Order: sequence, then C-alpha cells, then structure tokens
Amino acid sequence: MLRFSDLDAYRAARVKPLALETDIGTVYNLPPPSQGLVSLLITGMIEQQRKKGAIADETDFVHHCVEATKLAFTLRDRHITDPAHMTLDPQSLLTADNIAQLSAQIVPDRAQSWGKGRGPADTVWMGVIDGSGTAVSFIQSIYHEFGSAVILADSGIIWQNRGSSFSLDPSATNPLQPGRLPFHTLNPGLARLANGDALVYGSMGGDGQPQTLAAVFDRILHQNMTPQAAIAAPRWLLGRTWGESSDTLKIESRLRAATTETLKQYGHDVEIYPPYDDLMGHAGAILRHGNGMLEGGSDPRSDGGVARW
Repeated sequence: MLRFSDLDAYRAARVKPLALETDIGTVYNLPPPSQGLVSLLITGMIEQQRKKGAIADETDFVHHCVEATKLAFTLRDRHITDPAHMTLDPQSLLTADNIAQLSAQIVPDRAQSWGKGRGPADTVWMGVIDGSGTAVSFIQSIYHEFGSAVILADSGIIWQNRGSSFSLDPSATNPLQPGRLPFHTLNPGLARLANGDALVYGSMGGDGQPQTLAAVFDRILHQNMTPQAAIAAPRWLLGRTWGESSDTLKIESRLRAATTETLKQYGHDVEIYPPYDDLMGHAGAILRHGNGMLEGGSDPRSDGGVARW
C-alpha cells in the first residue's frame, strides 16, 4: 500500500556514478539499484578481450559480447538491489583485476549456459551536449507498457510499474519490503575519453540496454564507425525485452550469414529477426570531439531523431 507519507518522504538523490577506467578513457553509468554495472562490466570485458587480440572479426565480436553479457547478468542477479541493503561495493567489481578474471572465463568458441532474463520495459533515452561541452545522458521509464495502468485523474500522469522487479521470496536479492527501492534496468552511458572527446549514449529495452550500449561504444571507439553507423549496424539481443518472453539469442537477419552459422556452431540458441527490428532497442548517441565538432546518431528502428539548434 502506498500512502501520502511515502510520497512526502521521497527525495531525489544525487549519486556518485560508477566508473570504469580503460585505456581510452573513463566510462560512467548509474549505481544500484540500476543495472549500470552491467553495461560497464560488458564494456570492460570487451576492452580486455581486444587488448588480448581475441576479437578479430564480426563473429568474435558478437560472441564475446554475448558471453560477457551472461557473466555480467550473473553478477547483477546475485548482487544488485537497493544500495541500502547491499553488502558489496559495486565499484569493486570494476577493478582491472576483476575485469581480467571475468574475461578469462569467456571461451572463444563455445557458448556457456544461460538462464533467464528480466523481461519487458517501456523506456526512452535522450542525450544532449551544449556548445561548452556540458553533456547529459538521460533515461526515463514507466517499465511495462502503460506502466501500472494507473492514471492520476488530476494530472493525467501514468504511474510506473518498477515494483514488478521485487520478489515475493523474502530470501531473494530484491524482496518486497516496506521502503525498499526496486531494482531497475535504466542505465544511461557517458564517457570522457583520454583524447578530449566525450560520448553520451543509451537505449531503451530492458535486458537489451547494456548489450546495445556495449556494442555502440565499441563500434564508435574501436571500429571507427560514426554514431549513426554504429547504431544502424545489425544488432543482437540475448534474453528478453518488451513484448518477448523467450531467452534466445535474437539476431537481426542483416548480420552476415557466416557469422550467424558460426554462432550456432558455438552452441548459441539463435533466433533470426527481421532487419531493423524494433525489438533490438532504440539507441542514440552524441560524440563531441575535442575540437568542438559534434556527431549524432538516432536509431532507424524507432521514431527518434538528432537535432541541432
């Protein structure tokens, strides 16, 4: 039961972001109860695999991203909850040693077993960078389609449904308790690069969010794609997102047939989806170069856009 006293007691919090240190710069995301840790773990593992020379082609890239996702989701489901109830500092999982240990668990030519995802979401990401370089990466969500479906008559505001992330099992990581914050999937990304560039990027899509963020980050900064090309390139999604209940590895048909076939041989449970499928998320990104030049990208899978004024 929600009381007026609960609303009166609520205060917005200014939190310290999680930070991943890499050779090309520092990547930031939100701390618990969000899954920002997942995005940073996947990004860190892919950075580690690139340093080792383990990623040579498209098949390697997708396979390592998917396997890194499994490892990151395992840590998420084991640890992430209301920060007031956590016994582990999530920043400690982003040390170079821990990232290296996680990366070492990825088998180059075999898919590890995979459990269950988190489910659907109804979310939007926005990013902005002004002329002076001030950058904002922002995400908002009501979770399920139409949130809780409860509309406040006086304001027309739809209440969100993030309480769905609670468990009725009192021993679960996220048990339903009075005053407890629910786990949520929102994780807008921001990076300050060693060369003076800055990147804001993000996507909607539940479990797909951190996977898309890691792919877009790598494509822009390691594959030398423009933000638009990085976002429009074929994508994949391990697990569930809004409108889907299966936990397969969903791949857009535009990915090379040889890549898809090799992933199947590695043991991935592959399911093919149409080109530019809406299920793959609605990503966006803005890259500000050190000289002030701006590049932006918007997802052709959605009705978003890039604007300058």
